[in-house]
Amino acid sequence: MLFDTHTHIDQAEFDACRPEIVQRARAAGVTQLIAVGCSVAESEKCLAIAREYTGVYAAVGIQPNYVAQAQASDWSRIEQLAGEPGVVAIGETGLDRYWDHTPFPDQQDYFERHIQLAAKRELPFIVHMRDCEAEILEMLRAAHQQCGKLQGVMHSFTGDATLAAACVELDLHISFAGMLTFKNAAPLRDCARIIPLDRLLIETDSPYLSPVPVRGKRPNEPSYLPHTAACLAELRGLSLEQLAQQTTANAERLFGLQ
Repeated sequence: MLFDTHTHIDQAEFDACRPEIVQRARAAGVTQLIAVGCSVAESEKCLAIAREYTGVYAAVGIQPNYVAQAQASDWSRIEQLAGEPGVVAIGETGLDRYWDHTPFPDQQDYFERHIQLAAKRELPFIVHMRDCEAEILEMLRAAHQQCGKLQGVMHSFTGDATLAAACVELDLHISFAGMLTFKNAAPLRDCARIIPLDRLLIETDSPYLSPVPVRGKRPNEPSYLPHTAACLAELRGLSLEQLAQQTTANAERLFGLQ
């Protein structure tokens, strides 16, 4: 039984086939998944989807590339949604220097808001990171000093072993997506070999990052998660069943579903 800790099945490309997407996921052994919001509208949709399907949960937040589009009332709405049944995480949040959609100080402001809201609600937060490893780590360390133990996950991790170790030291989990299976991702696979087993998570980040052997097939979907799981299991010298049991237990513990 696999747990896809990060999906965007709320997106429009799934609107006409969402029941089939969920059904295929279950048939593939993916019995639990999180629909992750990137804006207020998407967060509301994720929550509605979570309420419709057993085993589907929601994360609510404003992703850094969407912060510039946020209205004055949007943050208050995220705070409200964070208290709704079915919401198991805050995010996705974080920082992004690759896309120049939002001024960086505004991204930092909203990242801190999400971390503080997660602490207030006693929920984990989901971190998006792209081309800003040093800045992310600086803010996470500051939050650790202020809040103590952090509950959160570095989603679709692409950093090196040094960064991963620093995040684990801050009590965070590390989640691997389809990039782990890519031919040119040997350094990422080396990193995945050394993460403590109790901090490992897996995800599809669907509709993005389809894993080998379906790389390039769009949209990616939760039923493809076993490909990433099998890759990670081989790297760790585990059976697929052992890897599934471990990562599912990790996810259920982090997201308060035990």
